[in-house]
Amino acid sequence: MTSPDCSQDQSKVGYLFGYPIAHSLSPIVHQLVYKHLSVPYTYTLYESTDVQSFLRLTSAPDFYGAAVTMPFKVSIIPYLHALTPEGTAVGAINTIFLSTTPQGDRQLHGTNTDCIGIREALRQNMSPSAFANCRAKPALIIGGGGTSRAAVYALTEWLGASPIYMLNRDASEVAAVIEECTARGFGSHLVHISSLAQARCLETPAVIVSAIPDFPPQTEGEIMVRDSLTAILENAVPQGAVLEMCYHPSPNTAITRLATSRGWKVIPGTEAMIWQGLEQDRYWTGRDVEDMPVEEVKAAVAEALEKARAHI
Repeated sequence: MTSPDCSQDQSKVGYLFGYPIAHSLSPIVHQLVYKHLSVPYTYTLYESTDVQSFLRLTSAPDFYGAAVTMPFKVSIIPYLHALTPEGTAVGAINTIFLSTTPQGDRQLHGTNTDCIGIREALRQNMSPSAFANCRAKPALIIGGGGTSRAAVYALTEWLGASPIYMLNRDASEVAAVIEECTARGFGSHLVHISSLAQARCLETPAVIVSAIPDFPPQTEGEIMVRDSLTAILENAVPQGAVLEMCYHPSPNTAITRLATSRGWKVIPGTEAMIWQGLEQDRYWTGRDVEDMPVEEVKAAVAEALEKARAHI
């Protein structure tokens, strides 16, 4: 990776590309970082379903990089020159950054900082002993989408959790996650929870990552997921943590309340969002995360969420 030259006075622009994205809190994170670092960058939302119009923006001289969200985390990959190991392993990217070849040609590279966000949300909010205790202990992921794949990678690569239980309303989505992760070399320890009876027999996980929307369960599959999670949470483990990735429109989700009432430590998904954003800024600015205003960013995000809830 070639670090950008942030000493120049000329302003540069980056984007969040996806649809829909109007509710995104990421501009708060990035603009605070740029102000703190005195970097002449502007981060703006580009809400569109047109990949080609976005790609035209990346060729502009003042383009420094972009965040990519749904539904383009996979479909954007063929347009990139290279992926980092994280992007390749997860099979989806959320960050585009620039690199320069020895011949001076500018290239678009892709990475996945979602897995970094999950890792840091857990590491920064668990005690060192609790974080270390996840190694060779079960973990649980609820969901079957792109965030679940990033969670599998984070829990495997950095926490060393094993086995990793997969709980989701759609069995075919879980099968796809297991197949893809196994093909990439880190899925052999994934276990699909397919019934409440099975959930009751499993060793209690040391850490849980929930990556599903905050909707009341209605279908048979959704009810199975909630009942299974309830059974698992009943056996609270010392220092056990639940990372609740859903925080919009409110971090006070049903799973948050359920886990808290049973003695689990709940980490809000804003933590993962913030830490993955700071990692993006590391790619875009070339500066260390330690130089960034972490506590100021957290306070600003919390304030924005509170204002959003007041208008619901």
